[in-house]
Amino acid sequence: MRLFSTLGVATVLRRLDLPAEIRFDPTARLLSAIAEGERADIAILTDAGIEALTAQGILAAGTRRDLAHSYVGLAVPPGAPHPRFGTVAEWRETLLAAPSLAYSRAGASGIFFAEWLEAQGIAAEVNAKATVIPHGFTAELAARGEVALAIQQVSELMAVEGVEVLGKLPEGANTCAVFSGALFAGADPGAKALLDAIAAAMTPEALRAGGLEPPYSG
Repeated sequence: MRLFSTLGVATVLRRLDLPAEIRFDPTARLLSAIAEGERADIAILTDAGIEALTAQGILAAGTRRDLAHSYVGLAVPPGAPHPRFGTVAEWRETLLAAPSLAYSRAGASGIFFAEWLEAQGIAAEVNAKATVIPHGFTAELAARGEVALAIQQVSELMAVEGVEVLGKLPEGANTCAVFSGALFAGADPGAKALLDAIAAAMTPEALRAGGLEPPYSG
């Protein structure tokens, strides 16, 4: 079987040793690939992506399972000073003072962060020193010492060794992404059982160990 999955749940899924070929990418890239005709048996994407594909008949109606909630976080290189970011005001000051940072162009966190910068009126100043990666893990740049701050989903930051994940950004500078799974129309007969097994394995403990939170946890 084949599974398309957002990077946001990669850490948790990799620990499950699933009997499937898995493609990990940001939801936006997976949606683009699906629009071009690529197919799998299971998709794990943002809830908006799942709903859009279900409305098009690409995913099977009634198969959606909400799996996890995810928030945007911050990581720094090992041993680096821990900046203040407990409030929106502190986070703004940290961004304006930071010598460099990285965020993702295609991921849900990067799209939100870019819009937040615009809303705060600091996009030009921050983007002048930002590395905006097309996809992948921003924390890899922090691990190599190329940037002072890495911004991405907490779960994606935790997927990279050699960085310090400092936690979630403050309320007012954060967003909750809901990651859901569903079956493709015409999926392998065993796909439902596999999605059920994935949902069962994503316990609160397993999710939190991967930087995620259970759905409907508030």
